[in-house]
Amino acid sequence: INVRLENYLEIISVFDIVFLSHITYTINTQKPEKEITDWKLRLANYENLLPEDFKVEVKNIDKTRQFDARAIDELNDMMNAMKKDGITNVWVQSAYRSVARQKELYDNSVQKYLKQGKTQKEAEELTNEYINKPGSSDHNLGLAVDFNTVDNSFEKLDGFKWLKKNAEKYGFVLRYPKDKEDITKIAYESWHWRYVGAENAKKMNELNMCLEEYIQYLKTH
Repeated sequence: INVRLENYLEIISVFDIVFLSHITYTINTQKPEKEITDWKLRLANYENLLPEDFKVEVKNIDKTRQFDARAIDELNDMMNAMKKDGITNVWVQSAYRSVARQKELYDNSVQKYLKQGKTQKEAEELTNEYINKPGSSDHNLGLAVDFNTVDNSFEKLDGFKWLKKNAEKYGFVLRYPKDKEDITKIAYESWHWRYVGAENAKKMNELNMCLEEYIQYLKTH
């Protein structure tokens, strides 16, 4: 019995060594995630809130709308190219939006649903489908534009088709695609386009990735 017990203990000991060696090897061979420092890929969403004191230098698109000063030339070039191709019924409805303004829009939406008889939780859930919480919006970064009447009738326009084909040349991508709602946690928005830079935009479209997926891809490749 003692011999059998000793043999059993030896087997257990060998198993433990092999198992621990495997764990050590796995830990040692896992590549650390890369840090993404490209300002064009700054992520603002429900998991990545901008600090309250976040500031960005903006320039005017027109008398009332502004965009990140580092990317406004690409936006203007894209709009001019669209007009040159005969599309004149697309305009920028909304662009840079301060965190304070974002809070105002968010709170107004919640109040609207509360007046319809929704509970606070229901009102917030319905609002979250289309409006980001303050500090979690591309608009707060100054890198997003909303076109026209800010609804999905936009996808029926030739301008939408033009953007799907050409926006990547100017560094813009459709931020909230239909097939990525489970990842972005935002309902499909045909009117909302985000600047990420031409190289990133082309790669994202090639890989069929939304911004959240693409950033994770870059961290591990």
